[in-house]
Amino acid sequence: MRILLYFILLTGLYGCKNSENSEHKQSVGFLANSEQRISYAKGFELHKTADGITVITVISPWPGADKKFTYALVPKEMMANLEIDSSQFDAVIPVPVENLVVTSTTHIPALEALEVADRLSGFPGTDYISSEYTRERVSRGKVIDLGNNEMMNTEMTLRLDPELVVGFSISSENKTYETLKRSGIPVVYNGDWTEQTPLGKAEWIKFFAPFFQMEAKAEILFDSIAREYEQAAILAQNSTSRPSVMSGALYKDVWYAPGGNSWAAQFIQDANAQYLWANSVETGSLSLSLESVLEKANQADFWVSPSQFTSYNELERANAHYLQFKPFQRKKVYTYASTKGDTGGLLFFELGPNRPDLILKDLIHIFHPEVLPEHTLFFFKPLQ
Repeated sequence: MRILLYFILLTGLYGCKNSENSEHKQSVGFLANSEQRISYAKGFELHKTADGITVITVISPWPGADKKFTYALVPKEMMANLEIDSSQFDAVIPVPVENLVVTSTTHIPALEALEVADRLSGFPGTDYISSEYTRERVSRGKVIDLGNNEMMNTEMTLRLDPELVVGFSISSENKTYETLKRSGIPVVYNGDWTEQTPLGKAEWIKFFAPFFQMEAKAEILFDSIAREYEQAAILAQNSTSRPSVMSGALYKDVWYAPGGNSWAAQFIQDANAQYLWANSVETGSLSLSLESVLEKANQADFWVSPSQFTSYNELERANAHYLQFKPFQRKKVYTYASTKGDTGGLLFFELGPNRPDLILKDLIHIFHPEVLPEHTLFFFKPLQ
């Protein structure tokens, strides 16, 4: 686990505007600010100004981004008494936010953990949501389906009149977000999915917290998850065995597997197992031939995350070559695809990034059952 502390101070000074209507207003200054503790996440920074404003800088909204986005979160009771040069920020958001739209299922567990999910009014593609609480709100019409993220229904979104839209994008080209911003609705980019470490992804709960003035609660929640994760990893390292692990499956003629520097590979390493492609440098996925996988992994001890397969019969029907792998023969294949919400959404992709401690404990229980004998598998289940 790599820990990276960010201690970067924003500097700058807003000039005072003297006018008859604003003589009692206070200009915003950033000379005496302080950075908030971010221990694992690399994609954002938090600063608190001397004026009580929180400044969020998103460094990595999507892979390869060449622009940072900076947002000023201003307490609502201070808005009338402060002059803010909005040109210095990509958005100025009064907080706490009472009505918002989010665009990725990974955003929803953070809202629920902070106990502000009742402020969610819209989401693009509600069928993908697995959370029981939010699904119930969808069924009651409290969370409106806004189409899909790439072509989000702007008319319906504007009708909801959210105070904030938390955006998810793979590039800066998003006409929907531009339309919303021109209509006066702040859009902020969330890049939790670009993080490469388990605790880095989970720490983005601290990104959400300032929008609801719940920074202290986010600290407690994340510290508990990080502590559980690190303690489990230490226990795993005490195991004398280190089994070999393969991952992925074929899609058409290509076997896709996690790269050696990926989020998924980090879990296997921290569970004290040997990921067979750990030496590869990729942070995303590898594109492999079936022949190369058979040569390298046919004697693996375990097979995790075999794409969307949930049973041995499915694997066998898909490709007879799967039967050549020892984990198939010894029934040592484990999948996240069996853990679904009511409408078929996968909890692994919704809740998993927010609860890496549960993923790690699952894998430790699978690889080293003697280490966590009382643990009940949550995300990963044996193939049927």
